[in-house]
Amino acid sequence: MPDTSISNIGNSRGGPLQPALLTVLVVAAIGSCIAPPFPKDMLLQHAPTAVAIPLLAWSWRRFPLSDASFSLVILFMTLHVLGARYIYSYVPYDEWCRTLFGFTVSERMGWERNHYDRLVHGCYGLLLAYPTREMLIRLRAVSPGWSYFFAIEFIAATSMLYELGEWIVAMTFAPDWADRYLGQQGDMWDAQEDMALATAGATLAMVLTMAMRSRSPLTPVTSLPAGARGV
Repeated sequence: MPDTSISNIGNSRGGPLQPALLTVLVVAAIGSCIAPPFPKDMLLQHAPTAVAIPLLAWSWRRFPLSDASFSLVILFMTLHVLGARYIYSYVPYDEWCRTLFGFTVSERMGWERNHYDRLVHGCYGLLLAYPTREMLIRLRAVSPGWSYFFAIEFIAATSMLYELGEWIVAMTFAPDWADRYLGQQGDMWDAQEDMALATAGATLAMVLTMAMRSRSPLTPVTSLPAGARGV
């Protein structure tokens, strides 16, 4: 994921890619709500979707991200939308794998729980650390050098806050099925493992970004793009 996107953000809103990707996400979110297997549980799972879609629309209009960053955010949200439909713990990837390849991932890996939530938490760091770093540089919150570290810190901190918020929401609005909503699947260290995966994903993303940037060094961003109004 090279840094070239950060220096060309001003042109992002002019192309068709970002509105097309946002449309795909909206269609996927609507489709995930058609005949869901767990309708009551799904509503809470889609709370982040309801927040993210308007924010992405606002970002496209008022604070345009690079196409690379916008694509990474859309990819992460698409993974979340799929997880929300099956309340994460019941995403049938084993059934899909058996249909396509004749075996299940859990059998091959020796898993006793559904690990889709682990995938998404890891991708939270892996996919969103780069857009986070881009925003930190755009807003001049930190220097480009320190942006790698603070992008990882942001992912770790927001992952912790999400776990706390998820627990508070579950205990406030759905205490009877909090365990199913939280997706612990009997793992008392579920929250800690999710946070660790997010942090590991962010660290990997920043290491890859540093490696790719070292091959193609750029002049640090010194001004916000013309399209980023209202910042």
